[in-house]
Amino acid sequence: MKKLKFLFLILISFTVTQCQKKNSQLVNETYIDSLITNYATPKEITNNAKEVEFWKNRITDNSTDIVNKQKYAANLVARFHLLGDINDVLKADSLLLDIEKNFNNKLASPFVALTSNAILQHQFQNAANYLKQAKEIGIDNDVKYPTTFDVEFELGTIESASASLEKMKDPNNYGYAFRKSKMAHYLGELNSSISFMEKAYAVSNNNATLQSTALSNVGDLYTHAGKLEEALNSYKKSIKVNASDLHSLMGIGWIALVNDNNDTLATKIFKFVQSKSKSPDALYKLILVAQHTKDKAKELEYATQFEAIVTDARFGRMYNKYLIQLYTDILKNPAKAEAIALDELKNRTTPQTYAWYAYALFQNNKTDQANAIYKKHISGKPLEAVELYFMGKLMEATNKGYNAKEFFKAANENYFDLSPNIARDLDSKLE
Repeated sequence: MKKLKFLFLILISFTVTQCQKKNSQLVNETYIDSLITNYATPKEITNNAKEVEFWKNRITDNSTDIVNKQKYAANLVARFHLLGDINDVLKADSLLLDIEKNFNNKLASPFVALTSNAILQHQFQNAANYLKQAKEIGIDNDVKYPTTFDVEFELGTIESASASLEKMKDPNNYGYAFRKSKMAHYLGELNSSISFMEKAYAVSNNNATLQSTALSNVGDLYTHAGKLEEALNSYKKSIKVNASDLHSLMGIGWIALVNDNNDTLATKIFKFVQSKSKSPDALYKLILVAQHTKDKAKELEYATQFEAIVTDARFGRMYNKYLIQLYTDILKNPAKAEAIALDELKNRTTPQTYAWYAYALFQNNKTDQANAIYKKHISGKPLEAVELYFMGKLMEATNKGYNAKEFFKAANENYFDLSPNIARDLDSKLE
């Protein structure tokens, strides 16, 4: 009788844990149908198209035409954020480099813009070099400190990034609050991260783009925390402010998939986004839908399509994290994962990128090397859910059962950040 009672308590405990991961049905299909059926080209896209044409047509053959070229470049980058065409960023870079060439590398503002564009493309060493050139020419503190933070944060020099953040301290400044949120997230202070991002929204001065960016990030952070109803509300609020916010729409699709188990609605959302954007992000989400439904044929089909797109040289290192996951899981090519992870370390050395490398080594049957990387560069450092899971798998393979369990528990705290394949495996580890 005591044994039966013990088994019953285990069952109750497991059931409670599972229920905590999922709420009741959250995403209203009528709401999604209305968004899709009534979709019209948002004013943000229409206005941007006018700006792109206006500044493009003002450019003269005069090599000293700085303003028009810079404005055209800036609006091309804005169009990339709206429509996801990487060629817009590359064209902007070409324009900015042409300006610098004509002015013998003596203008700071194009280098500042190139820094931001390089970060956007995950070219972090290039970003550092562009910023160095801009500083040598001379830039104001209100540009220098936030841009320096952005570069240092991505390169993983966290102490320096923190110092730069303190130099721009202003509780009522959008850029400060936004970056403060990023730092808090890195440090694992999730509640503070959400509060700072909500503060960014509050001080956005009714700028729809800034409001939407903050709200969509709030949605991501609530998803990270497993608070999916709050995440949904933030995403919906962002879409109301900015109808072109496809990122938030995909966030809602993710909730429909992992919380509501509505793969049909999730697929509908992701395919709609795919039809409106040239970004491969929605295609990656379709891989995860196939994982969720255990459709191996579709999973491989979408993964192969995604690989073909993002390995194009135009994307550089932008999708390395996702490629490492695909090569160590669906596409079964750990040697490629190892090569990409090693290349990524040349770009930035962070606990996260070292975790990618260690996991790729482990998957490529180089467990001793992986363990050495873990001990030297990863142990005791903050990691995201995916990397925590990776390290749990490495600990498990080296017979460190307790450490493995701790990593799996930590990854489980951000359960909804994980792919369905990883989530299922994690569930089996914590039963």
